[in-house]
Amino acid sequence: MKGEIDEANLAPETSLIDKENQASTATTTTTLLLTTFVAVSGSFVFGSAIGYSSPVQSDLTKDLNLSVAEYSLFGSILTIGAMIGAAMSGRIADLIGRRATMGFSEMFCILGWLAIYLSKVAVWLDVGRFLVGYGMGVLSFVVPVYIAEITPKDLRGGFTTVHQLMICLGVSVAYLLGSFIGWRILALIGMVPCVVQMMGLFIIPESPRWLAKVGRWEEFEIALQRLRGESADISYESNEIKDYTQKLTNLSEGSILDLFQPKYAKSLFVGVGLMVLQQFGGVNGIAFYSSSIFESAGFSSKIGMTAMVVVQIPMTTLGVVLMDKSGRRPLLLISATGTCIGCFLVGLSFSLQFVKLLSGDASFLALAGVLVYTGSFSLGMGGIPWVIMSEIFPIDIKGPAGSLVTVVSWVGSWIISFTFNFLMNWNPAGTFYVFATVCGATVIFVAKLVPETIGRTLEEIQYSIGYVEL
Repeated sequence: MKGEIDEANLAPETSLIDKENQASTATTTTTLLLTTFVAVSGSFVFGSAIGYSSPVQSDLTKDLNLSVAEYSLFGSILTIGAMIGAAMSGRIADLIGRRATMGFSEMFCILGWLAIYLSKVAVWLDVGRFLVGYGMGVLSFVVPVYIAEITPKDLRGGFTTVHQLMICLGVSVAYLLGSFIGWRILALIGMVPCVVQMMGLFIIPESPRWLAKVGRWEEFEIALQRLRGESADISYESNEIKDYTQKLTNLSEGSILDLFQPKYAKSLFVGVGLMVLQQFGGVNGIAFYSSSIFESAGFSSKIGMTAMVVVQIPMTTLGVVLMDKSGRRPLLLISATGTCIGCFLVGLSFSLQFVKLLSGDASFLALAGVLVYTGSFSLGMGGIPWVIMSEIFPIDIKGPAGSLVTVVSWVGSWIISFTFNFLMNWNPAGTFYVFATVCGATVIFVAKLVPETIGRTLEEIQYSIGYVEL
């Protein structure tokens, strides 16, 4: 084709791809930022729901007279709802589109927060938490996928990682506000970002790649032009997406059983493996119950949680900045190593307390360990698995593949969040040594198996894996 011939005759620095990227960067920054902001408002909902259970634990337990088991159910039922939402998310997103799916999920989140706000008995707390979890499960798939599908390749990693940044902001705001306001008001505030996203969905475009997948070619061109700017030349990118999509039409629509074909084995193993290691490294035990960890270690929970916020947001921001500069793999390796060290330090602090050595200083060792873990996780392990999940599966199988990977993530999250309090009662030091071991295994897994995807379009990544021949 003419575009391909012209590109071949151009020097690398003035290639058609570079011209297209330069044009989109120069003219679509505002449009792309606005669209991303609306999408990641759902990520903020995700984070505020995760962060809600930690600061309100004491007051909520006291007000409604909840036992440890009842509060553990309240904390963990969020992930049960998320499992169901995640299992349905890919199919819903393929049927009605990415934008409508985000709106669908927010209806459940709003109803859930309202139920928590009005609760007077434990059962309504659980119903509300479950509904929020269902909405979260859908959002956890569709938000990173949508952002990956709308952004140019040179911006995709950083923009997709904003999903994790907004999760961190949501957690942080819940931690901070929960230290000063009641649990009912905090639930009411949780509805605000839901409404923001619902309103914003009316003004942002649908994913061009989804529009191409369902054959809505005219809308595809309009959406892509809006995202890249009215003066941008979208011909090369448009032709690449069209060519790839048309090749995929020769394949049958993917189902959950199709995922287990040999050609998908590596991507499935990488996607599922990263999520398993992310969750069993202990993140949701620390996120859901950080206040009780600090209290068990003999440290002020309010000071500890404030310190977590101070560390978490800058480190997540640094990860966003570095994502498209240093690559996915180096950040993952550094992040996993840091989480391993952090868990070991927390475990060591509990061991020293048990043998009554450094009893006064051991609490500061626990604080240091949690902060190292939080900062390291925020740098890479929090966001990059979701980025890679959104990149490595082709559009015909992305729905069921993304659903499976997301379900696995939420199953792990439920196991950790439900059992964490019981594990801490059993052996606090041993709990964190197990987490440290999992984090150490993550370093090996990333070094041996995780591919680097920086600087390539989604179609180039999937061509390189061998889903469709050039």
